[in-house]
Amino acid sequence: MFATSTPQEQSIWITDVGSGSFGHTVKKYNSFGDLVQVVGTPGKRGTGLNPLQFDSPAELYVEDTGDLYIVDGDGGLNNRLIKLSQDLMMLWLHGENGTGPAQFSIPHSVTVDSSGRVWVADRGNKRVQVFDKDTGAWLGAWTSCFTEEGPSSVRFTPDGKYLVVAQLNLSRLLVVAAPPVGDLGPCSVVSTIQLADQVLPHLLDVSAETGAVYVAEIGAKQVQKYVPLEGSFPSFR
Repeated sequence: MFATSTPQEQSIWITDVGSGSFGHTVKKYNSFGDLVQVVGTPGKRGTGLNPLQFDSPAELYVEDTGDLYIVDGDGGLNNRLIKLSQDLMMLWLHGENGTGPAQFSIPHSVTVDSSGRVWVADRGNKRVQVFDKDTGAWLGAWTSCFTEEGPSSVRFTPDGKYLVVAQLNLSRLLVVAAPPVGDLGPCSVVSTIQLADQVLPHLLDVSAETGAVYVAEIGAKQVQKYVPLEGSFPSFR
């Protein structure tokens, strides 16, 4: 789920990963809860690009411009990252299953930093891959922080200094230092948040206003909120 707010509108985008008659779609709702847009044919999984069809789309990120980044591949037919324009035209795509650069195994989460880099949680390959948001060019990958468990979800803190990463089966959050522009460098964990056993953090989001981290835990079947400690960020309580 991703909430957007512009002077023109407020909306909520969701990915429907279900296999029922409404699944395999990306949906947009307005601030009144009305369904205003459906991308993909409901209930039909597929690999097509024209028309675009999904199979268990995992997550999306929407820029202020209205451009969408969708990771399509929560264990389904597809393992791909798609960028769409505001009017849902295909801008670029990486869509091959594999372990090489710009290939994926369960791309599960996507976010964009203030420097124009797209970050993808490539969960099955135990890495985060990074792309140029304008061209789709592959910029590199981080693997050293994820040898135990692949990343399930990624989001930046409001100041852009840290990437918060959920690790599903370890029930853990990592706070990773964001790299400078032009050089990914090595992955550096600056803080670890160990959650209760078997809560299984599936996806997370970070408040742009407060920096609070909201974690959707599929094991505990709940959402928890973690607030940065004053004067000791990136520590949370």
